Amino acid sequence: MTELSMPPMRRWRWLWGVLAWLWLACLLALGYSQWRIWQVQTPVDTDILALLPQAAEDRLLADVTRRIADANARQVVVLLGSADPAQVTAAASAFAGQLAADAEAGLLQPQASAEGWFEAARSHYAPYRDRLLTDAQRSELEQADPQQLAMQALERLYGPMGGLRLTDWQADPLGLWPAWWQQRAAGAGIASSEDGLLQADGRFWSVLQFQTTDSAFKLDGEDRLASLLARAGQAAHAQAADLELLQAGVPLHAEAAAVQANNEINTIGWGSLAAVLLLVWLAFGSLRPILLVASSLLVGCAVALAVTVLVFGKIHVLTLVFGASLVGVAEDYGIHWFASRQAQPGQSRWSLLRQLLPGLWLALVTSALAYLALALAPFPGLRQMALFSVVGLSAAFITVIVWFPWIDRAQLRGTGFARWLGSSLDRVPRLPSRRAVLLFCVLVALVAGPGMLRLQADDNLRSLQSSPPQLVADQRRISQLLALPSPAQFYLVQGDSTAQVLEREQALTRRLRQLAGQARIGSYRAVSDWVPSPARQQADAALTARVETQVLAAVSAVAGESLQRPGFASDALQLEAVLATPVAQPFAALWLGRVGAAYSSVVMVDDGGHPDALTQLEQAAAGLAGVRWIDRTADFSALLAHYRQLMTWLLLVGAGLVFAVLGWRYRGQAWRVFAPTALAVLLTIGLLGWLGQPLQLFNVLALMLLMGMGIDYGIFLVEHNGDHSAWLAVCVGAASTWLSFGLLGLSATPALSAFGLTLLLGIALVWIISPLFRPAPVEAGHG
Repeated sequence: MTELSMPPMRRWRWLWGVLAWLWLACLLALGYSQWRIWQVQTPVDTDILALLPQAAEDRLLADVTRRIADANARQVVVLLGSADPAQVTAAASAFAGQLAADAEAGLLQPQASAEGWFEAARSHYAPYRDRLLTDAQRSELEQADPQQLAMQALERLYGPMGGLRLTDWQADPLGLWPAWWQQRAAGAGIASSEDGLLQADGRFWSVLQFQTTDSAFKLDGEDRLASLLARAGQAAHAQAADLELLQAGVPLHAEAAAVQANNEINTIGWGSLAAVLLLVWLAFGSLRPILLVASSLLVGCAVALAVTVLVFGKIHVLTLVFGASLVGVAEDYGIHWFASRQAQPGQSRWSLLRQLLPGLWLALVTSALAYLALALAPFPGLRQMALFSVVGLSAAFITVIVWFPWIDRAQLRGTGFARWLGSSLDRVPRLPSRRAVLLFCVLVALVAGPGMLRLQADDNLRSLQSSPPQLVADQRRISQLLALPSPAQFYLVQGDSTAQVLEREQALTRRLRQLAGQARIGSYRAVSDWVPSPARQQADAALTARVETQVLAAVSAVAGESLQRPGFASDALQLEAVLATPVAQPFAALWLGRVGAAYSSVVMVDDGGHPDALTQLEQAAAGLAGVRWIDRTADFSALLAHYRQLMTWLLLVGAGLVFAVLGWRYRGQAWRVFAPTALAVLLTIGLLGWLGQPLQLFNVLALMLLMGMGIDYGIFLVEHNGDHSAWLAVCVGAASTWLSFGLLGLSATPALSAFGLTLLLGIALVWIISPLFRPAPVEAGHG
């Protein structure tokens, strides 16, 4: 029998069989292509700047930020402080000993001590001592009387202590070098006392530096580093009664975030999953609906991942998080199928499918339009999210309509819970007239309006901080004690050559030293403080040679012996040579080398907590060629604000597109489908204001998800004329979504909490409001 001679229903089944096999072939082809891709690389991107349009400037800043982050990604710093230096030394020894003996000691590798580094650095810099001067020394040598300097040199030579010496007296008769090293130590947080201890805040501090053996972000949710340091800390506390222990580092923050996320997954995630499974079981009394709905979601996520990787080459981790939650709306398709199967056990699967298809298609189209609005913005990140979400929804939808009729053959028995939940629609009142609808909208405005007026936007990146308060406090204290500049605020210095970059740095640091001397900013770090430009070195070498020769001649006349100045290196200290040695550890991360057509470096600064410091720092770069002030914290905050505003407009555009499609399908009844979601969105925003919650990007993203899900509830109720099975599908879908996403409001992570709280309120509101707007049975007809 040919296809054309088949009866209509048999022809329908034949066509659906072809579609089912074609869909399986597509999935196998996508799976094979992804297997080949993931064998070669892991195409997951974690760079937040990859979400932005990649102009040349953005690529440069992204590279700078990445290098600064990489330099600190595995560093852990521990400070042990006490009023007794002997107790500090004993505590540091006990800490290191316990750490080395611990079973988890392989997680941390100790770095070279400050004392060992200083000896190596002093040896490396010794041949270039004559060209390493501070600004104050340079000014003094240019103006001082050689006879007066000779008397000071004699005092250093024959004084009781001879002064602090880092080399032979003849190699540094004026004692210039110790002051230069002290200035370097102050700017780099290096221990400055003879016993290797740092003196600050009336205490002696031992600075211990470690490096993790693996990436800071390759964690398993266990607090291994924190426990390891806690055990070592107990051994240190036994050596000093007043010991103060501080610890900081990116790995500690990353581990704390991983532990927190793991705890929330185990409590909120698994708890909500168990509740959803229980709800589906109560509604359908079978494991089959649970397995098939879960399979449709799994196929949707897998296809979305594969297509996104094929189109963009990579997929951002935020796209996975956001997109996977968007695909969660696809559970409604499978639940609606099983609710209808349960309500009409005697109806053929194929006739039931034809009956359900118009509503399911419309639910898919309206949801997809809401998410496609993301693709209107010229941002790769938003376009990735849009593609992932739409493809995932479509794949889950196709799985339901082409596979479920073939796989779901057995009848579903009715359950008492399903009958009670479906019939509860009869107990929910509906708004009987347009006047009642208007009064309800006015009531919503009275509740939401004042709350929306109270709502304040907060796009500050720091408001997303979720690290433990004690760890944040330790990080700030260590930054103050070691004079550590902020890695998020720096100057980008560029030039045509290494020498030009160093010269431009020196022009900048001259201004920064004036501001620091006036206590208007905190500390700063620059490569040129360690390796001056060749021109500066040549001038300083000539200056010290002239003055020190005169001083040695005057001292020789007094001492009655000929004192000769030793020779120093004839060539300038080269930056590339220093960077190739461990001596460059304090400043190596500041040098970027050749980036594009120019050489680049960064000068890192600390605002010192002064109220107008950021303004002063921004003005310090004015008029300096090749110098730009970068404030990444402000940049990211501005980015969040821009995304929030853009997403708000896209939410409105998506709502307009959805209403247009609803108008084409339902004509005069379209407002009944659209109004519940629109009112729920307004009420949610108002309630956020009443609760004192700030408006952030994550609230708007959650509202976008709410728009896609809420419209489905209205469609099912209007499309099926208030049928009990449709209401059962709405209730089960809404409850499972509310449990899956709404409980994120309990998260300690601010971004997830804002996202979850918005859905917690919004889903509940649209669930309650939707049946109020259902039409009377006689009004339900449409074209």
